[in-house]
Amino acid sequence: MLREMADLGFGYVELSHGIRISLVPGILQALEEGIVKVSSIHNFCPLPPGFTQAAPNIFEPSAKDARERHQWLRNTKRSLDFASQVQARALVCHLGSARFLLFDPGACLERYRNRHPDAVLADDKSYQTLLAKASSKLRARMGPYWERSQTSVKEVLDYAAERGVNLGLENRERFVELPLDADFPEFLSSLPEGAPAGYWHDCGHACLKSGLGLLNHREHLEKNAGRLIGFHLHDVNAEGQDHQTVGSGRIDFKMVSGFWRPQHLLTLELGPRASAADVRVSKKRIEELMG
Repeated sequence: MLREMADLGFGYVELSHGIRISLVPGILQALEEGIVKVSSIHNFCPLPPGFTQAAPNIFEPSAKDARERHQWLRNTKRSLDFASQVQARALVCHLGSARFLLFDPGACLERYRNRHPDAVLADDKSYQTLLAKASSKLRARMGPYWERSQTSVKEVLDYAAERGVNLGLENRERFVELPLDADFPEFLSSLPEGAPAGYWHDCGHACLKSGLGLLNHREHLEKNAGRLIGFHLHDVNAEGQDHQTVGSGRIDFKMVSGFWRPQHLLTLELGPRASAADVRVSKKRIEELMG
């Protein structure tokens, strides 16, 4: 697996939340042989015992059940141990979601967009009314969930610092996932000074949220630029599918590249159907933007 990445011209990789424990010996051997290095890993990595497929949200720090939060903390620490072992600089993390038993406000927004594919949502009064109602319902529901997420993150900061790994707190694509995009600046500012944590920007997620009228991609980056530590880079096609070849869809990567800095980690996060040619094209386009 890692040799294939090296043969495609990569010196560093991000180990994903789909890494089974059975792959770890081979990964460690590849690192020892100098085939590649690891820049970052994605929580949970390796997968918790009993799981064999990608499961980044199997345990959520926002969960009402204390046992689930304990499992999030336990497995996040386990991922931090692995990150330290492979000398990764960052652990990319999801921060949970608000739960709705009968009514998911985000699903209503998706249904409206699917029924009106040609609508300019920013100018659509019916959609804006629906968006205001959905946002109000989410704000009214999310308080306890978001408090638990913040507490969980703060509980793991010392452990991350001891291992020399930064938490990359990632923006998410679903309406009910936390934190809400507008809350990132305040949340990041609330962390203790010198905390080993920062903002991890997923371009595809931001594009999907932009398509729903939930944010402005450039403005969102401007607000969080001071705390950026890394990026997931992939495109979004006309059908709203992300993890596509860079430059093949609707993301303005020239705009995004204006926020890149030498200390940032840039990870190509393409879908499993991407061909080797797609990977090479994406890599070349990113390198051209880097100059």
